[in-house]
Amino acid sequence: MSKTEIEPHLFIIFGATSDLMRRKLAPSLLSLAARGLLKEKCLILGVARTSDLDDISFRSQIREIFTGSALKDKLDIEWCGSCVYYQSIGSGDAEDYRRLAARIAELEKKHVLQGNRIFYLALPPDAFPPIIKGLGEAGLNASHGWTRVVIEKPFGRDLASAQELNQLAHNYFDESQIYRIDHYLGKETVQNLLAFRFANTIFESLWNRDRIEQVEITVAEELGIGKRAGYYEQAGALRDMAQNHLTQLLTLIAMEAPAAFDADAIRGEKIKVLRSLAPIRPEDAVFGQYTRGQINGSEAHGYKEEAGVSPDSTTETYAAIRVEIANWRWQGVPFYLRTGKRLAKKTSAIVVTFRYPPISIFQPFQSCNICSNRLVITLQPDEGFDLYFEAKSPGEPFTIKTHNLHFRYDEVYGRLPDAYETLLLDVMEGDQTLFIHADETENAWRHYTPLLEKRPLVYPYAAGTWGPAEANHLFKGAVKIWTTL
Repeated sequence: MSKTEIEPHLFIIFGATSDLMRRKLAPSLLSLAARGLLKEKCLILGVARTSDLDDISFRSQIREIFTGSALKDKLDIEWCGSCVYYQSIGSGDAEDYRRLAARIAELEKKHVLQGNRIFYLALPPDAFPPIIKGLGEAGLNASHGWTRVVIEKPFGRDLASAQELNQLAHNYFDESQIYRIDHYLGKETVQNLLAFRFANTIFESLWNRDRIEQVEITVAEELGIGKRAGYYEQAGALRDMAQNHLTQLLTLIAMEAPAAFDADAIRGEKIKVLRSLAPIRPEDAVFGQYTRGQINGSEAHGYKEEAGVSPDSTTETYAAIRVEIANWRWQGVPFYLRTGKRLAKKTSAIVVTFRYPPISIFQPFQSCNICSNRLVITLQPDEGFDLYFEAKSPGEPFTIKTHNLHFRYDEVYGRLPDAYETLLLDVMEGDQTLFIHADETENAWRHYTPLLEKRPLVYPYAAGTWGPAEANHLFKGAVKIWTTL
């Protein structure tokens, strides 16, 4: 996360007409330009299969994305007109890649660029291998400047496919050129986990098995699968969220202090956590699938009623997993990971529950039941921290109440940049700190693949709830149910 000067470059986006381009990439690039970070240093070349677009019509599409944006009147005409281009990749054969290479050379010559290139694969996972191979075979994996390739998640479907994809990528690109993106790592609150842990002695000294009873990590969504049935039926919650988002948060919470604040040191400590995970058994996981219910007073369809979903589908839309880390710091401390669609509310949070006092001196007072101290780190949508502690209420009888110290980012700093803004800027600067290394990917899959091979039962849960009740059985004598968020 060491910020350096952005060098002039060509940003080539495969999937230029995709939903990801419309919702995230184009707005993030515009925002970076509006902040004065790009100026004339970033030229955009959209790439897609359609031959019905050219530079002018593609710019019109991009301008439509900015409709209603506060930045629209300031930047869209100037930015699109001078920095945005389009190239069809057709069927993706060798000749199409030769034409793409020629167009890249033409734009670099026209704008006096030095051969610095970013290839962003904003496409479904099955498109990654042919694009990586096409770029490599066309000689686009190297240039007179630097070349970087950004690959969206999920990276593989299991251990074998992740290893195969890594091998293919390494056939054409060095690991230093590959940026496996997980947008959760671009959130300011996720990055702040490092500062929170290692800049605050009060917490770092408590961050161990002697003081912490358990850790819960939740990524919950109110929405269903929308129009993504084709993808989701093949993925499910484990592949879609647990193997990447939840596991990355786990590594940041559990890692040791890195020797330096740089990509190699931080990645190294994250990999150590993954290598220390105890085997995950089928009984350590609970899968669920949402049925018809209500969310915010509105009727919500069940998963099997969604368009494109098989009426006999056993795809999990919910996954809760208990994991343990077999190392000196965390031995015996359970980590509970939970994610799901159509849950009670949209939230992403980490709950650290500290150990209850071994003896309570307040037992003679019936009104003095005390609770464990908890630290709640909210990643979205209300980014911030809450530290829950016990205090005596004024007056009689002697009563103890739970209160919280409260911090919210927007109250102090205002609008936070979108995660994609942060990550795109890091790619342009060549900073891999917030991106996933090949070893991280394979080590994560090594633990989750057994759950795919011997799948747990899939329990129904009503839309608008927190998932199947069976997920509470994972706690095994600790706090009996999940923390209310």
